[in-house]
Amino acid sequence: MNLRAPEANRSNALHAGAWWLWALGLAVAASRTTNPLLLGLLVGVAGYVVAARRTDAPWARSYGAFVKLGLAVLVIRLVFSVVLGSPIPGTRLLVTLPEVPLPAWAQGVRIGGPVTAEQLVFALYDGAKLATLLICVGAANALANPARLLKSLPGALYEVGVAVVVAMTFAPNMVADVVRLRTARRLRGRPAGGVKAVLQVGLPVLEGALERSVAVAASMDARGYGRTAPVPRGVRHATTVLTLGGLLGVCVGAYGLLAASGGAYAVPLVGAGVVMVLAGLRLGGRRSVRTRYRPDRWGARAWLVAGSGAVVAALVVAFDAAALHPGVVPLAAPELPVWPALSVLVGLLPAFVAPLPTSLPTSLPTSLPKESV
Repeated sequence: MNLRAPEANRSNALHAGAWWLWALGLAVAASRTTNPLLLGLLVGVAGYVVAARRTDAPWARSYGAFVKLGLAVLVIRLVFSVVLGSPIPGTRLLVTLPEVPLPAWAQGVRIGGPVTAEQLVFALYDGAKLATLLICVGAANALANPARLLKSLPGALYEVGVAVVVAMTFAPNMVADVVRLRTARRLRGRPAGGVKAVLQVGLPVLEGALERSVAVAASMDARGYGRTAPVPRGVRHATTVLTLGGLLGVCVGAYGLLAASGGAYAVPLVGAGVVMVLAGLRLGGRRSVRTRYRPDRWGARAWLVAGSGAVVAALVVAFDAAALHPGVVPLAAPELPVWPALSVLVGLLPAFVAPLPTSLPTSLPTSLPKESV
């Protein structure tokens, strides 16, 4: 088999689920560490793959918005630590803010007071982890085609999948509308920044979102959405038991993996839960009478992309060392652990095996979008 990345087309397009599994693997690895060097490496891996394999589609432009959102979360976490204090003890005093006196029933909560270097570093590590999780989700949004993801969902999850896909595509479409309207304002010689411009762009963005929602509802109604096949009551009950029981097992097992205290029971529970969920989806698919036109194939490249994210998550989870959680008391510079860093680099594999994106032809629009005056 030739693993050299070909140019993407309809026949060899990578399965959208592979991108999400890859991104979720990176997110699991990020949830297991507070080392800023490893988190920065994860962000770099996700950014490189997005830069190498994203297309010119509207949803692909949402990655920058997720990066900005992650930075905003990091700043908010630092501000909360400064204003509300932190339980982390510290000896390196940076500044003492005026403290607001609180009643006796609010013991343990303070506003203002001393700010130490240790509490700021702890907040920086915690905020960096949250920002990395958001950036990994943004990478999946930028790389996975939401329409193809909806088409690939099992029949039992079609109704839920519609809501999930619409929710995931709202942010990319909103970003695309904002960029389109700001470009139109610049072409008309109007300012694209400032509070006034934001308020004038907001109404057309909401109007466009409403128009898309109405168009999607009309197209679904025209295609006979909602029709189901008759299924025996016993099959329905078995489907419910298998699906709910499997999801409960996956949730409990995932909690054990993330908490780093349930290694003995986490993996078996996750495996049993996945098997039960798949059996429930198989049975639940009998009530769906829809068919797929040119279904996406899960080929070798999809296995490599999804497997690279799973390998990153598995190796980082298996590597239990103090370097994954650098201490802040006493304050010391974080060190980059060699083996976890090499494990994260496995996530670069999609940048070399995924099909190369095709450049879309660029042309001027025939009409400028509407905007409020």
